[in-house]
Amino acid sequence: MSKFAFTLLATDPKSMARAGLWETPHGTIETPAFMPVGTAGTVKGLTPDQLVATGARKILANTYHLALRPGPEVVADLGGLHRFFDWSGPILTDSGGFQIFSLAKLSRMTEEGVTFRSHLDGSALNLTPEKAMSIQEFLGADVIMCLDECPPADAPEEHILRAVDRTTRWAARCREAHQRSDQALFGIVQGGTIESLRIRSAEALLPFDFPGYAVGGLSVGEPPPEMYRTLEFTTPVLPVQKPRYLMGVGRPIDLIEGVLRGIDLFDCVMPTRNGRNGMAFTSTGPVRLKNARHLRDTSPLDAECPCQACQRFSRGYLRHLFMCGEMLGPILLTLHNLTFYQRLMKGLREAILEGRGHEFRASQLARWGESG
Repeated sequence: MSKFAFTLLATDPKSMARAGLWETPHGTIETPAFMPVGTAGTVKGLTPDQLVATGARKILANTYHLALRPGPEVVADLGGLHRFFDWSGPILTDSGGFQIFSLAKLSRMTEEGVTFRSHLDGSALNLTPEKAMSIQEFLGADVIMCLDECPPADAPEEHILRAVDRTTRWAARCREAHQRSDQALFGIVQGGTIESLRIRSAEALLPFDFPGYAVGGLSVGEPPPEMYRTLEFTTPVLPVQKPRYLMGVGRPIDLIEGVLRGIDLFDCVMPTRNGRNGMAFTSTGPVRLKNARHLRDTSPLDAECPCQACQRFSRGYLRHLFMCGEMLGPILLTLHNLTFYQRLMKGLREAILEGRGHEFRASQLARWGESG
């Protein structure tokens, strides 16, 4: 793991927020950081150059979807993920564990692993810890994830306990199967919102000495305050000198609240998915462009944003694109939303370096209201 190093530069005096530098084989990431989701080897609608223009430096791709098509061996033959979609920065691949939760009706799980029925054609995909490692090594991401079991938020405690212990056993098998020294393997902490189970999961994973740890199994149906409370007793158990990754989160406020509770890395489909559906995040709150109030609106989407959507076009024009079904509308809002997320993380990082993380949170909440 000599190619990976995490350096803490500052911690906020009034919270658990941290600012750091994370070195990877494909570049150094300033943390806290948000990773756009490129499920099938692309962030929908954007070229790599456009993605870089948003401020993104690290992206996520999905093991399950890429295993189905074009297949991991095909990606490897085409040069690995970095060459496959011409991305020079770091890439993280998830393990497929979240699909055990999201595609529960299409999967069958045993101690050995999980068998999916493809949502594309019904064919079988067998995913064991060893297979998850093999697929991710073919894909060639910088950071890969252990296979885990992600239970739903409303699962009984005994179900969550079984998931915690199975996740630990699968982590051991992933650690044993992992071969490539140029890939950092992260462990995933499970346990729902139950303090004793989160601590049980974290403490069981610590002896594996993973180069980073993820908090999984949140944003799966629990109220946001429960997620924040869970982070408050989970992150203190994780190593201080290693990056902490909150998987699949989330809303702008969730990023701020997560950082203040010690999280360094995030990913979520929200900015891209919402953008494709006409919803923009702005410095003064969300804007729903399909609303009729924007029909003749000559103002920019966000006067403070440097992206093309805001600098070149009016709200009225952007609304027109969506009402006509023109693909440029989703492209421009995707570009804008990712720019908003990256600027938010940059501002939060600067606040932490200056020791004013809580002040940053307060100022953002004061500005964000429901609009549009």
